Amino acid sequence: MPKLTQIFCFAIAIASTASGSSDKHRVIVTSDIGGTDPDDYQSMAHVLLYADTLDIEGLVSSPFEREGKTKILEVIDAYEKDYPNLSSWSADYPTPDALRSITKQGGIHPAPYSGLRGTTEGSEWIVECARRDDPRPLHILVWGAIEEVAQALHDAPDILPKLRVYYIGGPNKKWGPDAYQYIADNFPTLFIIESNATYRGYFTGGDPDDEWGKNQFVKHHVAGRGAIGSYFSEHLGGVIKMGDTPSVNWVLRGNPGQPSLPGWGGRFVRAWDRPFARYDRLTTTDDRLEIFGVLELVLPLGPDAPKTPEGRMVVTNQSLIGSPDGEGNLRFRFCPRDPKVFTYTILINVPALDGKEGAITAYLPDPEVSLTPSTLYPNWWTDDPAPAMAEGIHHGAKSVSQWREAFMRDFADRMERCARPAPSESSHH
Repeated sequence: MPKLTQIFCFAIAIASTASGSSDKHRVIVTSDIGGTDPDDYQSMAHVLLYADTLDIEGLVSSPFEREGKTKILEVIDAYEKDYPNLSSWSADYPTPDALRSITKQGGIHPAPYSGLRGTTEGSEWIVECARRDDPRPLHILVWGAIEEVAQALHDAPDILPKLRVYYIGGPNKKWGPDAYQYIADNFPTLFIIESNATYRGYFTGGDPDDEWGKNQFVKHHVAGRGAIGSYFSEHLGGVIKMGDTPSVNWVLRGNPGQPSLPGWGGRFVRAWDRPFARYDRLTTTDDRLEIFGVLELVLPLGPDAPKTPEGRMVVTNQSLIGSPDGEGNLRFRFCPRDPKVFTYTILINVPALDGKEGAITAYLPDPEVSLTPSTLYPNWWTDDPAPAMAEGIHHGAKSVSQWREAFMRDFADRMERCARPAPSESSHH
C-alpha cells in the first residue's frame, strides 16, 4: 500500500474512533430520480445495498417536471426480489415495505426567485424526522434539487442544528440557484458540504477501462447479480456514473463531522465567501464571476413596462424565468458551471429590453482563496481548489478518485449478496 494511502487510512481510522459511537448514521436521500439524468437509478440501487449499515429514514423524489416517487419504488421492487438473500447476510436490512413507507414525493418544479415553492410531502418528512427525539444528527444527501431542504428550513427553522447536508451541487445548483441562494442568505450557519466538482471523482480519473473503471465494472461485478444487478445494468448502457454516490460513501467510510479529513466521499475545505454578483444592467464579457457562483440581474423595466411583466433569460440550454420584485425590476439568477464565457438573451414583453444580449465570464477560483474561510458561513464546506486535488478542471475530484478501487471492491462484495445467500456461519452477522 502506498505510504500516502496508508496515512489516509490511518486518518480515517482515527476519525472514526474519535466519533466515539458505533451508532448508524441517520440518512435521508433526496433524489431527482426519474429526471433527465439516469445515474440516480444506479445510486439508489447502491444505497439500498448498504441499508443494513445506515438508518435510512427517508427516500424523497423531486425531479423537475416529473413525479419520480414511482421510480424509487421500482428500485425497491428489485430490492424485494433480492431481500431473502440480502437479509441472510444481515438481519439489519429493512423490509421492502419499511422502505416503501418512507418513500415520499417532493416538489416537481424549480423554486422561483423567493427560493420557495411550497410545502411538500418530502419537505414535511424532513421536518418530522429532524424533530424526532434522537441525539444523532440527520444527514440529508441531496442528489438533485435542494428545494426540499430550503422548504423544510423555512417551515421549521428549529431543525437547523440537527441537519448535516451533503449537496451534490454543480449541475444541480445550476438548475436551482434560487433555492440555494435562499439557504445561503437565510441559514448561513447550516452544516453543509457543497460538492460542485469533488463528486466527479467517482467517474473521472484513473483508467476507465480497467476492472474497477466505469466502463468495465458493471460487466465484471454487477450484471447477473440478482434483480438489483439486472436493474442496475439496464441504465446508462452498463457504464458507471453514480455521481451522487460520493454522498453515500461519505457516511460509509469517513468522519462526517470532520469534512477536512479524507474519506471515500472526498475531502473538503472551509468555504470562502460564496461567490455572488448582482448587476442592475446587462453584463458583458468584462464582468467576471467565479465558477458555480450566482449571477443576479436586476433589470429596470422603465416607465412603459406592462402591468404584468414577463421575461426569460435564455442561456445555453436554460430558459430562466424572471421575477418581478414590485419595485419596477425583473430579477434573474444564473449559475455558471464551466469556466468560459456565457452569452444570454433577454426575451421579455418590454420592448426596450426584448432581444437584448449580455455575457458573463466564469473563471476557476485561485487556490489561495481557501486560505480565507468565510466568517459568515462557519459550517460551510466545499471543493478543495488545490491543483493537486483536481482531475483536470474538476476541483477536489482526486480526493474521491484516489479511493476508487477500495470503494468499488466494497461495492462488488455487496453485489454478491444479491446473487446468493450467506454461508450459514455468516448468517445475520
